[in-house]
Amino acid sequence: MKFIILFEDAADADPDIRTTFMTKHLDFLEKNSDRISAAGPLLDTAGLGRDGLWIVDAGSEDEVDRLVREDPFWPTGLRKSYSIIKWRQVYLDGARLISPG
Repeated sequence: MKFIILFEDAADADPDIRTTFMTKHLDFLEKNSDRISAAGPLLDTAGLGRDGLWIVDAGSEDEVDRLVREDPFWPTGLRKSYSIIKWRQVYLDGARLISPG
């Protein structure tokens, strides 16, 4: 099943956390590329990174929760919270993935 994970960053987090832990975070994403198909920061109105989003293929919400907590960003205080949302993808690369009706 596909999930969207929305991360909310802590407003009082050290602004250098992303820079300091980015290499470890990217290594983690690459190591888990069989489950995490996309990831990246959301941008504020000034174009600066804040919060984040993942698209994950997993068997359960518990599996997603474990994955989030294994991310090197998690223990740093960067993330305030996250939401796990089940997602039913119906369109990809110009093609329908379902038949209506």
